Amino acid sequence: MKELKDIRDDQIRIIGEEVKKKSLSRGVWGIIIAILILSTAIIMLVVSRYYGDQEIIGPEPAVFEPIIVSEPTQNGKIGNEVDTLNVGYTEIKDTLINDIPIKIFIPHNAEMSLHIGKINKEDTSIIYTAQAADVRADNGGIVGAFVLKGEPKAWGLSKKGFCASINGQVTIGVTENSPLFEKATEEGGYFFRQYPLVSNGKLVENEPKGKSTRRAICDRQGEIFMVETGTTESFHDFAQALVDLGVDQAIYLVGSTAYGWAVDENGKTHEFGEDNYYTGRRKMPKNTSYIVWKRK
Repeated sequence: MKELKDIRDDQIRIIGEEVKKKSLSRGVWGIIIAILILSTAIIMLVVSRYYGDQEIIGPEPAVFEPIIVSEPTQNGKIGNEVDTLNVGYTEIKDTLINDIPIKIFIPHNAEMSLHIGKINKEDTSIIYTAQAADVRADNGGIVGAFVLKGEPKAWGLSKKGFCASINGQVTIGVTENSPLFEKATEEGGYFFRQYPLVSNGKLVENEPKGKSTRRAICDRQGEIFMVETGTTESFHDFAQALVDLGVDQAIYLVGSTAYGWAVDENGKTHEFGEDNYYTGRRKMPKNTSYIVWKRK
């Protein structure tokens, strides 16, 4: 203020230089912000126009994290429609689920029953057979409840999965207590228990670990079929493959080297496992049990 007072009436003092600089600085920042806003709008417009009409087709393939593609599952039956007057046979299909090769055995014009002991390989009415329940290591008895043509052979409840065949109707499920045990007993039917794999479309975990060739009997939208893996798999991975196949209910069948066979439409026999029972390479327990599909 002292400086201002020292100015005479005939003198001029320029005091707007600092103000001018500040005003210019604010103007520059305003221009920069406007440019940024405009640039952002242009980029968003370009991105929208470029990607707006493109479909999202999932993750791109990568070298170190490859994407495993399964064959697509389908609605309705997996097997072919077959005339009921045709001779019974097993339709065999191969597919890939979660990088696991799966063989599907679909019985046509046949009825399921159970059998204990050595099966007659000369019986031409058999179109599919595989080991069913496990055998106890301590006394050679059957593991889990078992009914053979109306006659109870075992009453155990160690495994919650069950399969019943009563009056030609096959039912697969998971429960501790099933009235179908009593019904099979009363009506001359069949019933056995095994590890549960899928219940109402949901995976069921099991305690046994390790990998092996796996087999199961399944219900998918009312269609009953058996499956077998082409590679050794854990219980978890096998059950997950069945879930992804669209299976509603599934229980285990004895896997690994357990013996069995299927007869296709042309009458050709497809064997699996090791034929220990018939070659004498291994003494089979007398209570070895099988599911058996016979021509109607």
